[in-house]
Amino acid sequence: MCLLPVLEVGSRLFRGRSIAGTIPLVEHLTLWIAFLGAALAARSGRHLALSTTSFLPERHRPAVRIGTNGLAAGLAAWLLWGSLDLIQVEREAVSEVAIGIPVWVAMCIMPAGLAIVSLRFLFRASETWKGRALAMTGFLLPMVLAMVPALQGSGILVPALGLVFAATFLGMPIFTAIGGAALLLFWNEGIPVAAVPVEAYRLTAHPMLPAVPLFTLGGYILSEGGASRRLMRLLTSLFGWMPGGLAIVTTFVLAFFTPLTGASGVTILSMGGLLLPVLVRARYPEKSSIGLVTVSGSIGLLLPPSLPVILYAVTSNLSIADLFLAGLIPGLLLIFLVAGWGARQGVLAKVERTPFRFQEAAAAVWGAKWELLLPVIVLVGIFGGFATLVETAALTVAYALIIGCIVHRDLSLRRDVGRITVECATMLGGFLIILGMALGLTNYLIDAEIPMRALSFVQEHIESPLVFLLVLNLFLLVVGGLMDIYSAIFVVVPLIVPMGLAYGIDPVHLGIIFLTNLELGYLTPPMGENLFLSSYRFNRPLTYLFQSTLPYWLLLLGAVLIITYVPSVSLFLVRWLGN
Repeated sequence: MCLLPVLEVGSRLFRGRSIAGTIPLVEHLTLWIAFLGAALAARSGRHLALSTTSFLPERHRPAVRIGTNGLAAGLAAWLLWGSLDLIQVEREAVSEVAIGIPVWVAMCIMPAGLAIVSLRFLFRASETWKGRALAMTGFLLPMVLAMVPALQGSGILVPALGLVFAATFLGMPIFTAIGGAALLLFWNEGIPVAAVPVEAYRLTAHPMLPAVPLFTLGGYILSEGGASRRLMRLLTSLFGWMPGGLAIVTTFVLAFFTPLTGASGVTILSMGGLLLPVLVRARYPEKSSIGLVTVSGSIGLLLPPSLPVILYAVTSNLSIADLFLAGLIPGLLLIFLVAGWGARQGVLAKVERTPFRFQEAAAAVWGAKWELLLPVIVLVGIFGGFATLVETAALTVAYALIIGCIVHRDLSLRRDVGRITVECATMLGGFLIILGMALGLTNYLIDAEIPMRALSFVQEHIESPLVFLLVLNLFLLVVGGLMDIYSAIFVVVPLIVPMGLAYGIDPVHLGIIFLTNLELGYLTPPMGENLFLSSYRFNRPLTYLFQSTLPYWLLLLGAVLIITYVPSVSLFLVRWLGN
Protein backbone atom coordinates (compact mmCIF):
# COMPACT_ATOMS: atom_id res chain seq x y z
CA MET A 1 0.00 0.00 0.00
CA CYS A 2 2.92 2.33 0.65
CA LEU A 3 4.98 1.33 -2.36
CA LEU A 4 2.35 1.69 -5.10
CA PRO A 5 1.38 5.35 -4.35
CA VAL A 6 5.06 6.31 -4.00
CA LEU A 7 5.80 4.74 -7.40
CA GLU A 8 2.75 6.55 -8.81
CA VAL A 9 4.08 9.93 -7.63
CA GLY A 10 7.53 9.19 -9.02
CA SER A 11 6.14 8.07 -12.38
CA ARG A 12 3.96 11.15 -12.67
CA LEU A 13 6.77 13.56 -11.78
CA PHE A 14 9.59 11.98 -13.81
CA ARG A 15 7.80 10.15 -16.63
CA GLY A 16 4.80 12.44 -16.99
CA ARG A 17 2.26 9.60 -16.81
CA SER A 18 0.49 7.45 -14.25
CA ILE A 19 0.81 3.72 -13.60
CA ALA A 20 -2.35 1.87 -14.58
CA GLY A 21 -4.22 0.04 -11.85
CA THR A 22 -2.48 1.42 -8.76
CA ILE A 23 -5.56 3.18 -7.36
CA PRO A 24 -7.96 0.17 -7.38
CA LEU A 25 -5.19 -2.09 -6.07
CA VAL A 26 -4.49 0.20 -3.11
CA GLU A 27 -8.23 0.56 -2.43
CA HIS A 28 -8.67 -3.23 -2.34
CA LEU A 29 -5.62 -3.61 -0.12
CA THR A 30 -7.54 -1.49 2.40
CA LEU A 31 -10.13 -4.27 2.48
CA TRP A 32 -7.36 -6.79 3.15
CA ILE A 33 -5.97 -4.63 5.96
CA ALA A 34 -9.46 -4.48 7.51
CA PHE A 35 -10.03 -8.23 7.62
CA LEU A 36 -6.46 -9.32 8.29
CA GLY A 37 -6.32 -6.70 11.04
CA ALA A 38 -9.63 -8.00 12.42
CA ALA A 39 -8.11 -11.49 12.60
CA LEU A 40 -5.05 -10.10 14.41
CA ALA A 41 -7.27 -8.16 16.82
CA ALA A 42 -9.26 -11.30 17.59
CA ARG A 43 -6.04 -13.18 18.31
CA SER A 44 -4.96 -10.67 20.96
CA GLY A 45 -8.42 -9.73 22.27
CA ARG A 46 -8.14 -6.19 20.93
CA HIS A 47 -11.55 -5.74 19.32
CA LEU A 48 -13.28 -2.62 20.59
CA ALA A 49 -15.90 -3.44 23.22
CA LEU A 50 -17.52 -1.88 26.25
CA SER A 51 -15.64 -2.35 29.52
CA THR A 52 -18.71 -3.10 31.62
CA THR A 53 -17.42 -6.52 32.69
CA SER A 54 -15.03 -4.73 35.07
CA PHE A 55 -18.09 -3.79 37.14
CA LEU A 56 -19.32 -7.39 37.41
CA PRO A 57 -18.50 -9.65 40.36
CA GLU A 58 -15.55 -11.89 39.62
CA ARG A 59 -17.63 -15.07 39.91
CA HIS A 60 -19.96 -14.02 37.07
CA ARG A 61 -17.27 -13.06 34.56
CA PRO A 62 -16.44 -16.55 33.16
CA ALA A 63 -20.10 -17.22 32.28
CA VAL A 64 -20.47 -13.78 30.69
CA ARG A 65 -17.26 -14.33 28.74
CA ILE A 66 -18.53 -17.66 27.38
CA GLY A 67 -21.88 -16.17 26.37
CA THR A 68 -20.59 -13.01 24.70
CA ASN A 69 -17.74 -14.70 22.83
CA GLY A 70 -20.00 -17.55 21.73
CA LEU A 71 -22.61 -15.18 20.30
CA ALA A 72 -19.86 -13.10 18.66
CA ALA A 73 -18.48 -16.27 17.04
CA GLY A 74 -21.93 -17.19 15.74
CA LEU A 75 -22.58 -13.74 14.29
CA ALA A 76 -19.12 -13.70 12.66
CA ALA A 77 -19.93 -17.08 11.07
CA TRP A 78 -23.25 -15.68 9.78
CA LEU A 79 -21.33 -12.80 8.18
CA LEU A 80 -18.93 -15.38 6.71
CA TRP A 81 -21.85 -17.21 5.12
CA GLY A 82 -23.14 -13.98 3.60
CA SER A 83 -19.70 -13.14 2.19
CA LEU A 84 -19.53 -16.54 0.47
CA ASP A 85 -22.85 -15.78 -1.24
CA LEU A 86 -21.43 -12.44 -2.37
CA ILE A 87 -18.31 -14.10 -3.79
CA GLN A 88 -20.46 -16.53 -5.77
CA VAL A 89 -22.34 -13.63 -7.35
CA GLU A 90 -19.06 -11.88 -8.23
CA ARG A 91 -17.65 -15.05 -9.81
CA GLU A 92 -20.57 -15.04 -12.22
CA ALA A 93 -20.08 -11.33 -12.96
CA VAL A 94 -16.42 -11.86 -14.02
CA SER A 95 -15.27 -8.31 -13.15
CA GLU A 96 -11.64 -7.31 -12.48
CA VAL A 97 -9.82 -5.14 -9.96
CA ALA A 98 -6.76 -4.46 -12.13
CA ILE A 99 -4.01 -6.28 -14.08
CA GLY A 100 -6.23 -9.34 -14.53
CA ILE A 101 -7.07 -9.89 -10.82
CA PRO A 102 -10.76 -10.89 -10.50
CA VAL A 103 -12.85 -9.01 -7.93
CA TRP A 104 -13.97 -12.28 -6.32
CA VAL A 105 -10.34 -13.19 -5.58
CA ALA A 106 -9.86 -9.88 -3.74
CA MET A 107 -13.10 -10.56 -1.84
CA CYS A 108 -11.82 -13.91 -0.54
CA ILE A 109 -10.12 -12.14 2.35
CA MET A 110 -13.57 -11.48 3.82
CA PRO A 111 -14.61 -15.11 4.55
CA ALA A 112 -11.01 -16.03 5.38
CA GLY A 113 -10.69 -13.24 7.94
CA LEU A 114 -14.15 -13.88 9.40
CA ALA A 115 -13.40 -17.60 9.75
CA ILE A 116 -10.29 -16.83 11.79
CA VAL A 117 -12.19 -14.27 13.86
CA SER A 118 -15.01 -16.73 14.63
CA LEU A 119 -12.58 -19.47 15.68
CA ARG A 120 -10.60 -17.03 17.82
CA PHE A 121 -13.76 -15.91 19.63
CA LEU A 122 -14.56 -19.52 20.43
CA PHE A 123 -11.03 -20.17 21.63
CA ARG A 124 -11.00 -17.07 23.86
CA ALA A 125 -14.43 -17.83 25.32
CA SER A 126 -12.93 -20.05 28.00
CA GLU A 127 -9.69 -21.59 29.22
CA THR A 128 -11.28 -25.06 29.09
CA TRP A 129 -12.58 -27.09 26.14
CA LYS A 130 -15.83 -27.65 28.01
CA GLY A 131 -16.37 -23.90 28.18
CA ARG A 132 -15.49 -23.52 24.49
CA ALA A 133 -17.97 -26.25 23.59
CA LEU A 134 -20.60 -24.43 25.61
CA ALA A 135 -19.79 -21.22 23.74
CA MET A 136 -20.76 -22.94 20.49
CA THR A 137 -24.41 -22.51 21.52
CA GLY A 138 -23.89 -18.97 20.21
CA PHE A 139 -24.28 -20.46 16.72
CA LEU A 140 -27.88 -21.45 17.46
CA LEU A 141 -29.38 -18.00 16.84
CA PRO A 142 -28.04 -17.51 13.28
CA MET A 143 -28.57 -21.19 12.43
CA VAL A 144 -32.23 -21.18 13.48
CA LEU A 145 -32.95 -17.91 11.71
CA ALA A 146 -31.20 -19.02 8.52
CA MET A 147 -32.94 -22.40 8.43
CA VAL A 148 -36.45 -21.20 9.32
CA PRO A 149 -37.40 -18.35 6.91
CA ALA A 150 -40.97 -18.53 8.23
CA LEU A 151 -39.79 -16.68 11.35
CA GLN A 152 -39.31 -13.50 9.30
CA GLY A 153 -41.79 -10.87 10.40
CA SER A 154 -43.06 -13.08 13.23
CA GLY A 155 -41.97 -10.79 16.06
CA ILE A 156 -38.73 -12.60 16.86
CA LEU A 157 -36.71 -9.61 15.65
CA VAL A 158 -37.13 -7.59 18.87
CA PRO A 159 -35.97 -10.31 21.30
CA ALA A 160 -33.10 -11.22 18.93
CA LEU A 161 -31.95 -7.60 18.81
CA GLY A 162 -32.38 -7.41 22.58
CA LEU A 163 -30.07 -10.40 22.96
CA VAL A 164 -27.44 -8.76 20.74
CA PHE A 165 -27.63 -5.44 22.61
CA ALA A 166 -27.47 -7.19 26.00
CA ALA A 167 -24.38 -9.11 24.91
CA THR A 168 -22.85 -5.88 23.62
CA PHE A 169 -23.45 -4.20 26.98
CA LEU A 170 -21.71 -7.15 28.63
CA GLY A 171 -18.62 -6.83 26.44
CA MET A 172 -19.31 -8.46 23.06
CA PRO A 173 -17.16 -6.74 20.38
CA ILE A 174 -18.78 -3.69 18.83
CA PHE A 175 -18.34 -4.88 15.25
CA THR A 176 -20.31 -8.08 15.87
CA ALA A 177 -23.05 -6.03 17.52
CA ILE A 178 -23.37 -3.66 14.56
CA GLY A 179 -22.99 -6.43 11.98
CA GLY A 180 -25.38 -8.67 13.89
CA ALA A 181 -28.02 -5.94 14.14
CA ALA A 182 -27.71 -5.28 10.39
CA LEU A 183 -28.01 -9.01 9.61
CA LEU A 184 -31.14 -9.33 11.76
CA LEU A 185 -32.80 -6.27 10.22
CA PHE A 186 -32.11 -7.36 6.65
CA TRP A 187 -33.12 -10.96 7.44
CA ASN A 188 -36.44 -9.79 8.91
CA GLU A 189 -37.19 -7.95 5.64
CA GLY A 190 -36.44 -11.07 3.61
CA ILE A 191 -33.30 -9.53 2.09
CA PRO A 192 -30.30 -11.91 1.62
CA VAL A 193 -27.71 -11.56 4.36
CA ALA A 194 -25.11 -10.88 1.66
CA ALA A 195 -26.44 -7.30 1.87
CA VAL A 196 -24.13 -6.69 4.87
CA PRO A 197 -20.87 -8.05 3.38
CA VAL A 198 -21.56 -6.21 0.12
CA GLU A 199 -21.66 -2.96 2.10
CA ALA A 200 -18.43 -3.95 3.86
CA TYR A 201 -16.91 -4.37 0.41
CA ARG A 202 -17.73 -0.69 -0.14
CA LEU A 203 -14.58 0.02 1.88
CA THR A 204 -12.92 -0.16 -1.53
CA ALA A 205 -15.25 2.54 -2.90
CA HIS A 206 -13.83 5.34 -0.72
CA PRO A 207 -10.85 6.76 -2.63
CA MET A 208 -9.54 8.62 0.45
CA LEU A 209 -9.86 5.73 2.92
CA PRO A 210 -6.43 4.16 2.17
CA ALA A 211 -4.92 7.28 3.73
CA VAL A 212 -6.14 6.02 7.12
CA PRO A 213 -3.91 2.91 7.43
CA LEU A 214 -0.99 4.68 5.78
CA PHE A 215 -1.02 7.74 8.07
CA THR A 216 -1.48 5.42 11.05
CA LEU A 217 1.54 3.31 10.08
CA GLY A 218 3.64 6.45 9.66
CA GLY A 219 2.61 7.62 13.12
CA TYR A 220 3.41 4.24 14.68
CA ILE A 221 6.87 4.24 13.13
CA LEU A 222 7.58 7.73 14.46
CA SER A 223 6.30 6.98 17.96
CA GLU A 224 8.23 3.70 18.18
CA GLY A 225 11.47 5.42 17.19
CA GLY A 226 13.18 8.24 18.99
CA ALA A 227 10.92 11.00 17.68
CA SER A 228 9.15 11.40 21.03
CA ARG A 229 12.48 11.74 22.84
CA ARG A 230 13.74 14.37 20.43
CA LEU A 231 10.50 16.36 20.56
CA MET A 232 10.47 16.16 24.36
CA ARG A 233 13.99 17.57 24.46
CA LEU A 234 13.00 20.30 22.00
CA LEU A 235 9.93 21.42 23.91
CA THR A 236 11.67 21.22 27.28
CA SER A 237 14.52 23.41 26.07
CA LEU A 238 12.08 25.95 24.63
CA PHE A 239 9.45 26.01 27.38
CA GLY A 240 11.03 24.41 30.46
CA TRP A 241 11.94 27.84 31.86
CA MET A 242 8.29 28.83 32.08
CA PRO A 243 6.25 28.33 35.28
CA GLY A 244 4.72 24.89 34.86
CA GLY A 245 6.78 24.40 31.72
CA LEU A 246 7.06 20.62 32.11
CA ALA A 247 3.25 20.29 32.20
CA ILE A 248 3.03 22.40 29.05
CA VAL A 249 5.63 20.22 27.34
CA THR A 250 3.80 17.04 28.37
CA THR A 251 0.50 18.34 27.03
CA PHE A 252 1.95 19.30 23.67
CA VAL A 253 3.91 16.07 23.23
CA LEU A 254 0.88 13.87 23.97
CA ALA A 255 -1.46 16.04 21.91
CA PHE A 256 0.99 15.92 19.00
CA PHE A 257 1.31 12.11 19.04
CA THR A 258 -2.40 11.33 19.43
CA PRO A 259 -3.29 12.13 15.79
CA LEU A 260 -0.17 10.32 14.57
CA THR A 261 -1.07 7.05 16.28
CA GLY A 262 -4.76 7.29 15.38
CA ALA A 263 -6.10 6.67 18.87
CA SER A 264 -5.74 8.45 22.19
CA GLY A 265 -5.46 5.17 24.03
CA VAL A 266 -2.29 4.27 22.15
CA THR A 267 -0.72 7.56 23.25
CA ILE A 268 -1.55 6.96 26.91
CA LEU A 269 -0.32 3.37 26.88
CA SER A 270 2.90 4.04 24.96
CA MET A 271 3.97 7.50 26.20
CA GLY A 272 1.97 8.17 29.35
CA GLY A 273 4.04 5.68 31.28
CA LEU A 274 7.19 7.51 30.22
CA LEU A 275 5.99 11.03 31.04
CA LEU A 276 4.18 10.46 34.34
CA PRO A 277 7.34 9.52 36.31
CA VAL A 278 9.05 12.63 34.91
CA LEU A 279 6.24 14.83 36.23
CA VAL A 280 6.18 13.13 39.63
CA ARG A 281 9.97 13.36 40.00
CA ALA A 282 9.69 17.08 39.27
CA ARG A 283 7.30 17.31 42.28
CA TYR A 284 4.06 17.73 40.35
CA PRO A 285 1.17 16.29 42.42
CA GLU A 286 0.53 12.70 41.35
CA LYS A 287 -3.26 13.03 41.06
CA SER A 288 -3.02 16.13 38.89
CA SER A 289 -0.26 14.56 36.81
CA ILE A 290 -2.30 11.43 36.07
CA GLY A 291 -5.22 13.66 35.13
CA LEU A 292 -2.97 15.71 32.84
CA VAL A 293 -1.59 12.65 31.04
CA THR A 294 -5.05 11.07 30.69
CA VAL A 295 -6.63 14.23 29.31
CA SER A 296 -3.71 15.18 27.06
CA GLY A 297 -4.06 11.82 25.33
CA SER A 298 -7.53 12.87 24.16
CA ILE A 299 -7.16 16.43 22.91
CA GLY A 300 -5.07 16.07 19.76
CA LEU A 301 -7.70 14.37 17.62
CA LEU A 302 -8.56 17.53 15.69
CA LEU A 303 -5.00 17.98 14.41
CA PRO A 304 -3.72 16.42 11.15
CA PRO A 305 -3.44 13.62 10.23
CA SER A 306 -6.11 12.48 12.70
CA LEU A 307 -8.02 9.36 11.66
CA PRO A 308 -11.37 10.45 13.19
CA VAL A 309 -11.26 13.68 11.17
CA ILE A 310 -10.57 11.78 7.93
CA LEU A 311 -13.27 9.21 8.67
CA TYR A 312 -15.83 11.88 9.58
CA ALA A 313 -15.09 13.68 6.32
CA VAL A 314 -15.44 10.44 4.34
CA THR A 315 -18.66 9.49 6.12
CA SER A 316 -20.29 12.90 5.69
CA ASN A 317 -18.87 13.71 2.21
CA LEU A 318 -16.95 16.78 3.41
CA SER A 319 -13.58 18.11 2.32
CA ILE A 320 -10.86 16.59 4.50
CA ALA A 321 -8.75 19.75 4.11
CA ASP A 322 -11.66 21.98 5.22
CA LEU A 323 -12.32 19.82 8.26
CA PHE A 324 -8.65 19.93 9.30
CA LEU A 325 -8.58 23.70 8.85
CA ALA A 326 -11.76 24.04 10.90
CA GLY A 327 -10.31 21.90 13.69
CA LEU A 328 -7.04 23.82 14.03
CA ILE A 329 -8.23 26.70 16.25
CA PRO A 330 -10.56 24.53 18.40
CA GLY A 331 -7.80 21.94 18.74
CA LEU A 332 -5.28 24.53 19.90
CA LEU A 333 -7.88 26.02 22.27
CA LEU A 334 -8.30 22.65 23.98
CA ILE A 335 -4.54 22.12 24.18
CA PHE A 336 -3.85 25.56 25.66
CA LEU A 337 -6.60 25.16 28.27
CA VAL A 338 -5.24 21.80 29.45
CA ALA A 339 -1.63 23.02 29.36
CA GLY A 340 -2.59 26.15 31.30
CA TRP A 341 -4.32 24.21 34.07
CA GLY A 342 -1.43 21.75 34.27
CA ALA A 343 1.02 24.63 34.48
CA ARG A 344 -1.07 26.14 37.29
CA GLN A 345 -0.64 22.94 39.30
CA GLY A 346 3.10 23.17 38.78
CA VAL A 347 3.19 26.77 40.00
CA LEU A 348 1.15 25.88 43.10
CA ALA A 349 3.52 22.97 43.82
CA LYS A 350 6.55 25.27 43.31
CA VAL A 351 8.11 22.95 40.77
CA GLU A 352 11.67 23.73 39.71
CA ARG A 353 12.12 25.18 36.24
CA THR A 354 14.73 24.44 33.59
CA PRO A 355 16.80 27.51 32.71
CA PHE A 356 16.66 28.54 29.08
CA ARG A 357 19.97 27.98 27.30
CA PHE A 358 20.24 29.09 23.71
CA GLN A 359 22.82 26.47 22.80
CA GLU A 360 20.66 23.64 24.16
CA ALA A 361 17.57 24.99 22.38
CA ALA A 362 19.48 25.30 19.11
CA ALA A 363 20.85 21.77 19.50
CA ALA A 364 17.36 20.44 20.27
CA VAL A 365 15.91 22.16 17.20
CA TRP A 366 18.68 20.70 15.07
CA GLY A 367 18.19 17.25 16.59
CA ALA A 368 14.45 17.31 15.79
CA LYS A 369 14.81 18.92 12.37
CA TRP A 370 13.65 15.83 10.48
CA GLU A 371 10.49 15.49 12.58
CA LEU A 372 9.78 19.21 12.20
CA LEU A 373 9.93 18.84 8.41
CA LEU A 374 7.21 16.20 8.34
CA PRO A 375 4.21 18.59 8.61
CA VAL A 376 5.76 20.68 5.85
CA ILE A 377 5.95 17.64 3.55
CA VAL A 378 2.32 16.75 4.27
CA LEU A 379 1.01 20.27 3.71
CA VAL A 380 3.09 20.88 0.58
CA GLY A 381 2.11 17.50 -0.85
CA ILE A 382 -1.63 18.08 -0.36
CA PHE A 383 -2.02 21.82 -0.92
CA GLY A 384 0.78 22.16 -3.46
CA GLY A 385 -0.94 19.76 -5.83
CA PHE A 386 2.03 17.38 -6.01
CA ALA A 387 0.23 14.41 -4.49
CA THR A 388 -3.19 13.22 -3.46
CA LEU A 389 -4.04 12.59 0.19
CA VAL A 390 -3.35 8.85 -0.18
CA GLU A 391 -0.05 9.49 -1.94
CA THR A 392 0.94 11.99 0.75
CA ALA A 393 0.16 9.39 3.40
CA ALA A 394 2.37 6.86 1.59
CA LEU A 395 5.17 9.44 1.39
CA THR A 396 4.76 9.99 5.14
CA VAL A 397 5.37 6.28 5.76
CA ALA A 398 8.43 6.31 3.50
CA TYR A 399 9.74 9.46 5.22
CA ALA A 400 9.16 7.97 8.69
CA LEU A 401 11.07 4.83 7.65
CA ILE A 402 13.97 6.88 6.35
CA ILE A 403 14.12 8.92 9.58
CA GLY A 404 13.84 5.90 11.87
CA CYS A 405 15.92 3.32 10.00
CA ILE A 406 18.52 5.32 8.08
CA VAL A 407 18.94 8.83 9.50
CA HIS A 408 18.71 8.16 13.25
CA ARG A 409 18.86 4.34 13.16
CA ASP A 410 16.42 4.08 16.09
CA LEU A 411 14.72 1.19 14.33
CA SER A 412 15.88 -1.92 12.53
CA LEU A 413 14.18 -2.64 9.22
CA ARG A 414 14.48 -6.37 9.88
CA ARG A 415 13.77 -6.47 13.62
CA ASP A 416 11.32 -3.64 14.32
CA VAL A 417 9.32 -2.68 11.23
CA GLY A 418 7.49 -6.00 10.96
CA ARG A 419 6.51 -5.87 14.64
CA ILE A 420 5.31 -2.27 14.31
CA THR A 421 3.32 -3.10 11.18
CA VAL A 422 1.54 -5.99 12.91
CA GLU A 423 0.73 -3.80 15.91
CA CYS A 424 -0.58 -1.09 13.60
CA ALA A 425 -2.67 -3.53 11.57
CA THR A 426 -4.17 -4.95 14.76
CA MET A 427 -5.39 -1.53 15.83
CA LEU A 428 -6.60 -0.69 12.32
CA GLY A 429 -8.52 -3.92 11.98
CA GLY A 430 -10.36 -3.16 15.19
CA PHE A 431 -12.09 -0.12 13.73
CA LEU A 432 -12.00 -0.74 9.95
CA ILE A 433 -14.11 -3.86 10.51
CA ILE A 434 -16.54 -1.66 12.46
CA LEU A 435 -16.68 0.68 9.48
CA GLY A 436 -17.51 -2.23 7.17
CA MET A 437 -20.33 -3.43 9.44
CA ALA A 438 -21.61 0.11 10.05
CA LEU A 439 -21.93 0.66 6.30
CA GLY A 440 -24.32 -2.29 6.23
CA LEU A 441 -26.37 -0.95 9.15
CA THR A 442 -26.39 2.55 7.67
CA ASN A 443 -27.67 1.17 4.38
CA TYR A 444 -30.62 -0.43 6.18
CA LEU A 445 -31.35 2.76 8.13
CA ILE A 446 -31.42 4.77 4.90
CA ASP A 447 -33.67 2.21 3.16
CA ALA A 448 -36.03 2.32 6.16
CA GLU A 449 -35.93 6.17 6.12
CA ILE A 450 -34.85 6.24 9.78
CA PRO A 451 -32.83 9.50 9.44
CA MET A 452 -35.80 11.29 7.88
CA ARG A 453 -38.15 10.04 10.59
CA ALA A 454 -35.72 11.11 13.31
CA LEU A 455 -35.42 14.53 11.65
CA SER A 456 -39.20 14.93 11.54
CA PHE A 457 -39.47 13.97 15.21
CA VAL A 458 -36.80 16.47 16.26
CA GLN A 459 -38.30 19.28 14.17
CA GLU A 460 -41.72 18.66 15.69
CA HIS A 461 -40.39 19.11 19.22
CA ILE A 462 -37.50 21.59 18.80
CA GLU A 463 -37.79 24.83 16.87
CA SER A 464 -34.73 26.83 17.92
CA PRO A 465 -31.32 25.92 16.44
CA LEU A 466 -29.72 26.95 19.75
CA VAL A 467 -31.86 24.49 21.70
CA PHE A 468 -31.09 21.83 19.09
CA LEU A 469 -27.35 22.40 19.59
CA LEU A 470 -27.72 22.07 23.36
CA VAL A 471 -29.67 18.82 22.99
CA LEU A 472 -27.09 17.63 20.45
CA ASN A 473 -24.26 18.34 22.92
CA LEU A 474 -26.01 16.34 25.65
CA PHE A 475 -26.73 13.49 23.24
CA LEU A 476 -23.15 13.36 21.94
CA LEU A 477 -21.77 13.50 25.46
CA VAL A 478 -23.79 10.39 26.32
CA VAL A 479 -22.69 8.74 23.06
CA GLY A 480 -19.05 9.56 23.79
CA GLY A 481 -19.34 8.10 27.28
CA LEU A 482 -20.80 4.84 25.98
CA MET A 483 -19.27 4.32 22.53
CA ASP A 484 -15.81 4.64 21.00
CA ILE A 485 -15.33 7.47 18.52
CA TYR A 486 -15.05 5.23 15.44
CA SER A 487 -18.32 3.44 16.14
CA ALA A 488 -19.99 6.78 16.82
CA ILE A 489 -18.79 8.22 13.51
CA PHE A 490 -20.19 5.34 11.49
CA VAL A 491 -23.48 4.98 13.37
CA VAL A 492 -24.41 8.47 14.59
CA VAL A 493 -23.11 10.78 11.85
CA PRO A 494 -25.63 9.64 9.19
CA LEU A 495 -28.39 10.53 11.67
CA ILE A 496 -27.22 13.99 12.78
CA VAL A 497 -25.94 15.40 9.46
CA PRO A 498 -29.43 15.86 7.92
CA MET A 499 -30.64 17.33 11.21
CA GLY A 500 -27.84 19.90 11.22
CA LEU A 501 -28.60 20.89 7.64
CA ALA A 502 -32.30 21.29 8.50
CA TYR A 503 -31.41 23.74 11.28
CA GLY A 504 -29.03 25.70 9.07
CA ILE A 505 -25.84 24.56 10.81
CA ASP A 506 -22.74 24.57 8.64
CA PRO A 507 -21.73 20.91 7.97
CA VAL A 508 -18.06 21.62 8.74
CA HIS A 509 -19.00 23.33 12.02
CA LEU A 510 -21.23 20.36 12.87
CA GLY A 511 -18.27 18.05 12.29
CA ILE A 512 -16.13 19.98 14.78
CA ILE A 513 -18.98 19.97 17.31
CA PHE A 514 -19.27 16.21 16.92
CA LEU A 515 -15.53 15.53 17.22
CA THR A 516 -14.97 17.79 20.25
CA ASN A 517 -17.90 16.21 22.06
CA LEU A 518 -16.53 12.76 21.36
CA GLU A 519 -13.10 13.87 22.61
CA LEU A 520 -14.80 14.86 25.85
CA GLY A 521 -16.59 11.52 25.82
CA TYR A 522 -13.23 9.76 26.15
CA LEU A 523 -13.13 11.21 29.69
CA THR A 524 -16.82 10.87 30.61
CA PRO A 525 -18.04 8.17 33.03
CA PRO A 526 -19.23 5.49 33.04
CA MET A 527 -17.53 4.15 29.88
CA GLY A 528 -14.97 6.81 28.98
CA GLU A 529 -12.28 4.81 27.20
CA ASN A 530 -9.29 6.83 28.41
CA LEU A 531 -10.41 6.48 32.03
CA PHE A 532 -10.23 2.70 31.75
CA LEU A 533 -6.92 2.76 29.88
CA SER A 534 -5.32 5.06 32.45
CA SER A 535 -6.69 2.94 35.27
CA TYR A 536 -5.05 -0.07 33.62
CA ARG A 537 -1.80 1.72 32.74
CA PHE A 538 -1.22 3.46 36.08
CA ASN A 539 -2.85 0.82 38.32
CA ARG A 540 -5.27 3.25 39.95
CA PRO A 541 -9.00 2.74 40.66
CA LEU A 542 -11.55 4.38 38.39
CA THR A 543 -12.78 6.65 41.19
CA TYR A 544 -9.23 8.03 41.46
CA LEU A 545 -9.24 8.71 37.70
CA PHE A 546 -12.62 10.46 37.93
CA GLN A 547 -11.26 12.82 40.56
CA SER A 548 -7.97 13.50 38.77
CA THR A 549 -9.62 14.37 35.45
CA LEU A 550 -12.65 16.32 36.77
CA PRO A 551 -11.05 19.83 36.67
CA TYR A 552 -9.83 19.24 33.12
CA TRP A 553 -13.22 17.81 32.13
CA LEU A 554 -14.98 20.97 33.32
CA LEU A 555 -12.52 23.16 31.37
CA LEU A 556 -13.02 21.13 28.21
CA LEU A 557 -16.80 21.22 28.66
CA GLY A 558 -16.63 25.03 28.67
CA ALA A 559 -14.49 24.94 25.52
CA VAL A 560 -16.96 22.60 23.79
CA LEU A 561 -19.80 25.03 24.53
CA ILE A 562 -17.76 27.93 23.11
CA ILE A 563 -16.97 25.92 19.97
CA THR A 564 -20.65 24.97 19.64
CA TYR A 565 -22.17 28.43 19.99
CA VAL A 566 -19.42 30.52 18.34
CA PRO A 567 -19.18 29.06 14.81
CA SER A 568 -16.39 31.46 13.79
CA VAL A 569 -14.00 29.55 16.09
CA SER A 570 -14.29 26.63 13.67
CA LEU A 571 -15.05 28.41 10.40
CA PHE A 572 -12.69 31.41 10.48
CA LEU A 573 -9.74 29.71 8.77
CA VAL A 574 -11.99 27.86 6.29
CA ARG A 575 -13.67 31.08 5.19
CA TRP A 576 -10.49 33.14 5.22
CA LEU A 577 -8.42 30.70 3.17
CA GLY A 578 -11.43 29.86 1.02
CA ASN A 579 -11.68 33.48 -0.05
